Amino acid sequence: MNLTPDNQFSSKASQLLSWGHWFTFANIGLVLLISTIYLFADSQPSTPLGWFYMLITWVSHTSFITFCAFVLTIFPLSLVFPYPRHIRGMAAAIATIGVSTLCLDAFVYYSLGYHINIQSLPEIISLLWSTLTSSPAITTVIAGSIIIIILGLELIASNHAWRHLDRLKNLKFARYATSVLVTCFALSHSIHIWADANNYFDITKQDNVLPLSYPTTAKTLLARHDLLDIEKYQQARSVQLEGSKGEFVLKSSLPNCEAETQIVNIVVFENSEQLNAFVTERSNFSVLDNVLQPGNRQDALFNLIYGLPAYYNSEKLRGSLPAWSQKNALLGLSGFADSGFKDTDGEHPVNIILADKLEGLPTENLIALSLADDNGKELITTSQAYVSDSIQIKNSDSFKQLNDIVYSLISEQLNCPTLAEATMLGRNLNQDFRQEGVNYSNGVLITFKKDRITLVNPDGSYKQMSGSEGFLLEQSLDIPFLIHSIKELQKFTHSSGGN
Repeated sequence: MNLTPDNQFSSKASQLLSWGHWFTFANIGLVLLISTIYLFADSQPSTPLGWFYMLITWVSHTSFITFCAFVLTIFPLSLVFPYPRHIRGMAAAIATIGVSTLCLDAFVYYSLGYHINIQSLPEIISLLWSTLTSSPAITTVIAGSIIIIILGLELIASNHAWRHLDRLKNLKFARYATSVLVTCFALSHSIHIWADANNYFDITKQDNVLPLSYPTTAKTLLARHDLLDIEKYQQARSVQLEGSKGEFVLKSSLPNCEAETQIVNIVVFENSEQLNAFVTERSNFSVLDNVLQPGNRQDALFNLIYGLPAYYNSEKLRGSLPAWSQKNALLGLSGFADSGFKDTDGEHPVNIILADKLEGLPTENLIALSLADDNGKELITTSQAYVSDSIQIKNSDSFKQLNDIVYSLISEQLNCPTLAEATMLGRNLNQDFRQEGVNYSNGVLITFKKDRITLVNPDGSYKQMSGSEGFLLEQSLDIPFLIHSIKELQKFTHSSGGN
């Protein structure tokens, strides 16, 4: 084929190539504007270098993926089908699909903390469905308007670039802009290499913020959510870290709770032998199996009393009643004088008794369980609880946690579901049958999904194991689920609202 400058095909292809560059520049500007959503979805950098890296990465990476999209779609079409009018329309349609997908991904990332991917399709579909059903008319109008506006802008950019192509060719803007983008691209990768080698987490925690960027690791995920002990990680990579703790902050005023008059007792034994001896003498119990609890006894008691993971365990919080009991004095504690919690006087709708003997204990409307026998040697253990027939807590094959038990009691037995939702992290075992959950003990993030339990240490190392059998699993991390779990864990912190 003759492709001399005088050849008509060559001339059209050359013009379309030049037009395509300017059309791409216009889309780079639009993509930069939309991608600012990603920058505000996570916590901001804390150092000038972190800010500088975020800005140059934002500029260079979004420009790079926009240019790649042009090279992979519009450019080959221009060569195979060099008809300007048709190409301009096709390019506007393709760009509209691409930019609309970016808007959808930005919405998913801002809401869930991860990008669109096959692994997390159920969560993404659930998010989109709940958004649509909550206000279908408004959601449809907004989504439709965004697509129409994007298509309009693409058609304007496409036609304007073609009609003013000769004038645009004389501008020096493209040359300078290209130099800036290439420089930012090279700088961002160079800085990231240095940061990764020197454990500079203010930079590496930004991995995977922008779409199609560095894959997220356990370290960067913990660093982004302030769960990584950077100082101790750099010193010793020790697994015995305290990690960050969250300050408990209620997001709204406490709901009212007109508790039922029936009293519920939770009897906690020091070991399984005492528990077995207690329930052997009685026959009105049903078994609640697969109860996960921390090996650290104070963390386990905190889960049960406050309905929260030990991420919120602090001397300040332990000095006051749990939030769910503050307004109506629903909780009574007995036998906790030596366990870091304060006893209360009198009977209450929910009484938790730490028992050191079998005599003098309630015999009706009670839940009986024991603390871990190994006294903290294992990070998390599986046990059984026994529930009186008069208490409605359904058993299931999925794992339960101590905070789920108290959450279920407040929701069902006391008929105060809004209070439980506003003050605790747990689920109503009678209605919520999700096979997943999150906890935190000794600085370690603990998540479970079906039978798989994932333990992520503050130094970024992790292991996964079968919850029922205890053997280690050689599987890759489910990063979207970890992000979802961290956000759930941080529900009652200052920073969780905007992330």
